[in-house]
Amino acid sequence: MEYNEDDAIRHMRQSVAGADAYDDDQLLNLIDIIFDYYDEHGDLEIDCDDEDDEDARAIADHAARLLAKDKGCIIEPAHILPLVQAEIDYELSLI
Repeated sequence: MEYNEDDAIRHMRQSVAGADAYDDDQLLNLIDIIFDYYDEHGDLEIDCDDEDDEDARAIADHAARLLAKDKGCIIEPAHILPLVQAEIDYELSLI
């Protein structure tokens, strides 16, 4: 299967209570941050390993720092890690 942003957003909304409060642009921004993180760390291949929780936390910390600077961001800090985990779960469903 091929990565589909609409499916990723749908999965994030279904997986995280309260995520339906965020519009597509907010969630796409978070997805972009996740993929920028992958690119910066040389990890653009979707894989499954024992470090998924650790990776999700590192990505969420990175995203939280960036989103805190974004005046237009409405994503609650408490939702960032669960949303990142949901997006990673979607990625893993593709392999």
